[in-house]
Amino acid sequence: MPNMSDRSIIDWPAWTGSAPGRYVLDWEQAQLDRVVSDIFGYHALQLGMPQLDALRENRMTGRALVLDAASGASAPYTYPPANPRPGVASLPSANRGLHAPEGRSTVWCDLLDLPFEAQSVDLLVMPHTLEFTSDPHRLLREAERVLMPEGQLIILGFNSLSLWGARQSLGKVAGRPFVPDAHDMIAFTRIKDWIKLLGFDLERGRFGCYRPPLVAEKWLQRYQFMEAAGDRWWPIFGAAYMITAIKRVPGMRLIGPRKQKKPALAPGLAPVAAPHTRNEH
Repeated sequence: MPNMSDRSIIDWPAWTGSAPGRYVLDWEQAQLDRVVSDIFGYHALQLGMPQLDALRENRMTGRALVLDAASGASAPYTYPPANPRPGVASLPSANRGLHAPEGRSTVWCDLLDLPFEAQSVDLLVMPHTLEFTSDPHRLLREAERVLMPEGQLIILGFNSLSLWGARQSLGKVAGRPFVPDAHDMIAFTRIKDWIKLLGFDLERGRFGCYRPPLVAEKWLQRYQFMEAAGDRWWPIFGAAYMITAIKRVPGMRLIGPRKQKKPALAPGLAPVAAPHTRNEH
């Protein structure tokens, strides 16, 4: 098998199995476990990246993994299947591994046209989803549409203002990207501006992964000391970031406990309507 650094195209499954991939995912998983455990409601969605279990510590009853049916990021599949549950595809054997953990739904749809009612979701997690969509602005608008007032949005991404971002830029010129290369990294400051324009309030932002962009496990371990130093002395230059934001609605004020709302999604968090789909040939 060729060395990861010698490949002109790096997909998520291959990269997350590498030493730098495991390093980033371990940090992101730890951050998510800590944050989502304190977010309550009824419905929570993770958009994309099944290699990360963003909702495992969340206790909402309706949790789902939403995957892009048109991305072609993994093996080919046919969509929709025969006799489908609305918006949920059954996959051929090559893709059976791409599904939510037991007890949750897997929804295959167009991420830019989410098949969920407006103001029906309490928590939306997007792990690197904005970096791997053709239209990040539209995806953010969809996130704002489906989130409840005071609902929470969590975004994870690679930091372009870091050593990893510099290596990725140089690697793309040389045809050897360091991280999966679908679209460009999006700077933390740009994400902040985008979500502010959509009416979100930034609750917290955190950077992590300060070790150099190295491929070998032994070299990453030798630079472990840079975690504490980076967190203290150059926090904005971490390789990855996590943003937590809250959807605000002008003129709205919550008084007392929130009333039980009518379920917007079918049992198991199936979407309320089938999305626009196309068959792959």
